[in-house]
Amino acid sequence: MDALDAGAGSLLRQPKAVWATAGASVVAFMGIGLVDPILPSIAQGLDATASQVSLLFTSYFLITAFAMLVTGWVSSRIGGRKTLLLGLAFVVVFAGLAGTSGSVAELVGFRAGWGLGNALFVSTALAVIVGAAAGGSAAAILLYESALGLGMACGPLLGALLGDASWRYPFFGTAFLMAVGFLCITVFLKEQPRPARKTSLLDPVKALGHGGLASAAASAFFYNYTFFTVLAFTPFVLNMTPYKSGAVFFAWGVLLAVFSVIVAPRLQARFGSLKVLGGSLVLLAVDVLVLGYGSHTTAIVCTILSGAFIGVNNTVYTELALGVSDAPRPVASAGYNFVRWFAAAAAPYFAPKIEEWTDIHVPFVVAAVTALAGAAVVVVRRTALTREAEELEAKHAAEDGVAVFVN
Repeated sequence: MDALDAGAGSLLRQPKAVWATAGASVVAFMGIGLVDPILPSIAQGLDATASQVSLLFTSYFLITAFAMLVTGWVSSRIGGRKTLLLGLAFVVVFAGLAGTSGSVAELVGFRAGWGLGNALFVSTALAVIVGAAAGGSAAAILLYESALGLGMACGPLLGALLGDASWRYPFFGTAFLMAVGFLCITVFLKEQPRPARKTSLLDPVKALGHGGLASAAASAFFYNYTFFTVLAFTPFVLNMTPYKSGAVFFAWGVLLAVFSVIVAPRLQARFGSLKVLGGSLVLLAVDVLVLGYGSHTTAIVCTILSGAFIGVNNTVYTELALGVSDAPRPVASAGYNFVRWFAAAAAPYFAPKIEEWTDIHVPFVVAAVTALAGAAVVVVRRTALTREAEELEAKHAAEDGVAVFVN
């Protein structure tokens, strides 16, 4: 029985603390795609342009990138439980305030505060789940990945259902659900052991001095630009009602979840991680290029299909980031995420700007090029990225912590 099957066998036999944290993780990941179906509605309601509304993603992920340097520092000092509760409190406050916004500037600012809270929560959730889970780390990581996929799928659906009445309601709904998560973690989760060594603010940056980790981060940077062009810019291209747009991105999220948790590990076992990653990035490039130049129906199909490639890429990049260097997993992951989230902040801003400067097709050409650039890094740096996992398995198995990774 492989690790995935062993994890699946233990997946449902978890203590209440794990389910409370996993449930809150679903809602946290929902926040990423929540605004997708209502972006046109927000633009209309606040009399804003597409590039102005896209700053909702830019401010969110820019703060998330810098927060990667802070979350390990915080959690190693106050503990995982308090870090989770602090992050949830930030999300509750700023998601609620976002629903009261009277201008795009206010909404962007509140979304930035939301991003800080989400980073504190999500970056700590995996370590907490692994620390409290029954059945070993395989079951815990599978549960975390399942929460990520479910959240990415349900976020657009919730945004559509609530946003059909008003673009403000999804923000209030998220605040309410995260408040429930706050109460559940307060009741069911006990404090987790703190790391033996406190993490400094510069440790993640120093970890990027390793060639393999730097290569993984560089490739993921280009990939994330493509990923978030699809997520943040495509809703304006599809120009559909919240319900229809929510249905499209729900199907996209389902494919992302299935290919991340089920398909990717099997492809890796058969073909190897680097071949799978390189091939998936090339296919993603083709997909977004067809999306940009195809008919409206073709664009819908390609948007949904991109979820499959994104799911595969997310899983492989996670393993590369955690296993390619000898840095502690939380530190390596923080450095990797610090780099890649800058692209997630850049794509939502530049894609609509590129459309304004050129036409609606060119943003997808750029996204295809960045996906190919990510594949090129994998090919050129394959020696640095091919460090055998067995070399580090004993070291990582002895570590108390598990990487903090935001997908």
